[in-house]
Amino acid sequence: MPILHAIILGITQGLSEFLPISSSGHLRLVPWLFSWDDFAGRESLEKTFDVALHLGTLLALVVYFAKDIVQLLRAGLRRGAMATSEGRLAWYVAASAVPAAVTGALLSDVIERNTGQIPLIATMLIVFGLLLGWADRREGGRTIDDVRFRDAMLMGLGQAAALQPGVSRSGVTMTAGRFAGLDRAGAARFAFLMSIPITAGALVFKGVDVVQDGLPDGFAAPFLWGIVASAITGIAAVWGTLYIVRTSSFRPFVAYRVLAGLGVLVLYAVR
Repeated sequence: MPILHAIILGITQGLSEFLPISSSGHLRLVPWLFSWDDFAGRESLEKTFDVALHLGTLLALVVYFAKDIVQLLRAGLRRGAMATSEGRLAWYVAASAVPAAVTGALLSDVIERNTGQIPLIATMLIVFGLLLGWADRREGGRTIDDVRFRDAMLMGLGQAAALQPGVSRSGVTMTAGRFAGLDRAGAARFAFLMSIPITAGALVFKGVDVVQDGLPDGFAAPFLWGIVASAITGIAAVWGTLYIVRTSSFRPFVAYRVLAGLGVLVLYAVR
């Protein structure tokens, strides 16, 4: 695998994991667009590379939200945690991971076999982009301090749907948050915080296979550069997304998703 390919895919992962445009979808679309065959049909190695890139974006989240993570852990583990807004938020973040964790554990094999279809990914980009635009028209004004258990469960169910490439974990959770009545900044911030436990859990779950299988010769450097690229661009993407939703709206992301989805469908038809 060329290091340049790894860096490009790392940048793709870092940006699209946090911009609401689907990282899993783009990680399949980019090699398809450029006709890359870096893994030569070795699905296990490709999955290992996905795990490595997700490690990079998890590091980005931990760095960006380090202060929040420490505060939430302290508040959540304190006696009488549910009596404080921070304590409740900590437990709601943890609870939001349950729907996706259960879905992933039960259906991981089925999902992996049926989610790589390019037209389906493009369709999901369009459909869930339009859904994000619809949700963003709501006037919900509750902040992250006002998150309720119902909001966490609704956004958690959305996170489970994001196992399909093209849906976007950050996109669908922000969509659910806006439908639930959260303001843009509150929906985005909670979406990022709730992605930490589910991403960490998935890394542990999939990392067992990575440790057992190891890396073929020549892949260590590309994997390392992919992790670095995804971590650096991930931090920039978190900052950029939060800035955009505070000062504008989700419209730029909606427009990109629809145009990208339509473009992919056209390319797929003429190839």
